[in-house]
Amino acid sequence: MDAVYHNQNSFESSLDTAGKVITCKAAVAWGPGQPLVIQDVRVAPPQKMEVRLKVLFTSICHTDLSAWKGENEAQRAYPRILGHEAAGIVESVGEGVEGIKKGDHVVPIFQGECGTCMCCKNQKTNLCQKFGVNPLKSVMVNDGKTRFSTKDGSPIFHFLNTSTFSEYTVIDSACAVRIDPKAPLEKMSLLSCGVSTGVGAAWNVADVQPGSSVAIFGLGAVGLAVAEGARVRGASKIIGVDINPAKFTKGKAVGITDFINPRDLEVSVHEKIVAITEGGVDCSFECAGNLEVLREAFLSTHMGWGLTVLLGIHPSPKLLPLHPMELFDGRQIVGSVFGGFKGKTQLPKLAQQCMCGTLNLDEFITHELPFHKINEAFQLLLNGKSLRCLLHL
Repeated sequence: MDAVYHNQNSFESSLDTAGKVITCKAAVAWGPGQPLVIQDVRVAPPQKMEVRLKVLFTSICHTDLSAWKGENEAQRAYPRILGHEAAGIVESVGEGVEGIKKGDHVVPIFQGECGTCMCCKNQKTNLCQKFGVNPLKSVMVNDGKTRFSTKDGSPIFHFLNTSTFSEYTVIDSACAVRIDPKAPLEKMSLLSCGVSTGVGAAWNVADVQPGSSVAIFGLGAVGLAVAEGARVRGASKIIGVDINPAKFTKGKAVGITDFINPRDLEVSVHEKIVAITEGGVDCSFECAGNLEVLREAFLSTHMGWGLTVLLGIHPSPKLLPLHPMELFDGRQIVGSVFGGFKGKTQLPKLAQQCMCGTLNLDEFITHELPFHKINEAFQLLLNGKSLRCLLHL
């Protein structure tokens, strides 16, 4: 028998649904660029080493936008439940799950941490061989099946280990991070992707030092999170580059000291940055997913030690716009996934730092809407009017 749960006021007062199929509302993508459909879906109980989560808050990232558009044909799978930024409460756990129990407050993560593979045991990387991010993956690891289905039993595919555009979702326990129950869940949802990716890039990947200079190309949520991380680390010059001047006001609030709009320049962006920094910045961050921007970011760093951190998602099949000989100038380039954070072991500390005020998350939530208005939230992001629109389930 199915348990039906439709947005009741209190999670704790709901009937015991453990071991039962839950029928709930979800926003389902049925095709590239088509409006998401709010409909009833069936969510199966968690299997071995899985967790079923009641999603309370979720938000939309540009990765969701790209997947919704179907920009990469190889990654298309429909019907599908997108979403990977969220926070919620554990409804039930499957066999063998340790360290997480019913009622725990958790943040789902797309970059899992099994704790046992060679990558998880190596402190030089935050990748996971079993539960790492894989946009081609659309089913659960255990049995190659989905935990979502339509009312008639047809499968609905998963997305980035999380699928948070649903009142309930099933994730691998390796992708569930237990956080302090005193932490405000509506803000903790930002740690699922954008804020962690940006802050971690500044802290873990570039290791920004006091007095250093940085340039950030693309001032979306990830770019502004880089700025916030650099500000906390004491960077003396934080240059923000974006073609949308509306982003500059928000940038000031997270510590950006200089702004460059490429459309206002008569020279290239990297030439401008080299001029105002007397040789280039110590590190740059490419957050736009554009190869031309990536080259500008690379050339804006100082010869001898400059580091460029690649954060943008690049759907283009083209390769890096660099000649090998350019690397002999001492500049380096590196990619970063989830800001270098090992999610399950390091994210709880980041949550604590947010709670004590080290990081300011308030600036990132620009809009709030009820879940059924998710298509409006997509349009806000698509039109460049929001950083993060928090959806209340």
